[in-house]
Amino acid sequence: MTSQAADASPTGAASRRSKLTPEREQEFFDAVLEQVRECGYEAVTMEGVAASTRCSKSTLYRQWRNKPRFVAAALRSSRCVRFTGIDTGSLAEDLRAVARAAGESAHDTRLMQALGNAVKLDKELQQALREALVEPEVRMLQTILRRGVERGEVRADHPALPYVPAQILGMARVRPMLEGRYADGAYLERFVEAAVLPALGLT
Repeated sequence: MTSQAADASPTGAASRRSKLTPEREQEFFDAVLEQVRECGYEAVTMEGVAASTRCSKSTLYRQWRNKPRFVAAALRSSRCVRFTGIDTGSLAEDLRAVARAAGESAHDTRLMQALGNAVKLDKELQQALREALVEPEVRMLQTILRRGVERGEVRADHPALPYVPAQILGMARVRPMLEGRYADGAYLERFVEAAVLPALGLT
């Protein structure tokens, strides 16, 4: 087997990738996501990230091949479920806590806005965004709602239940477009009290 063929093998690829420490890899991920937030996806280049992290652009291309793959990997690395640990014993209080937690991460809303049309054009990028910022939070909200059903606070077939994740997460994403301001915790908590809890028959 030639050296070139060996490099093309999965083992060769793994060997190349192993040269980066986890800390250095995370530094690259943090840099590219911050540039996406600040400049928008279209304006970000591999060369720009290389310059900001003091590495050669060939290092980035060798690791991730192109910008969509690089940003997708960075998104997956940033996965953080903000609603983990919320369990007050009351569905209404849990949803208020969710609202406060959701309001603490305007940078996630900025990131989704900055990715713009790119997520519609690149399926891998779209899936990475869903895996990092959407699906984990929806699953945790569904868990919170299920506990409320199990405690008898709301019936399992209540027609408003399936729409609660869209209400809370959607309001967090849409306020900047409607009012030019991010939805902070206080704003989202007021929204939950005014719209979500009454829809579920809670106070």
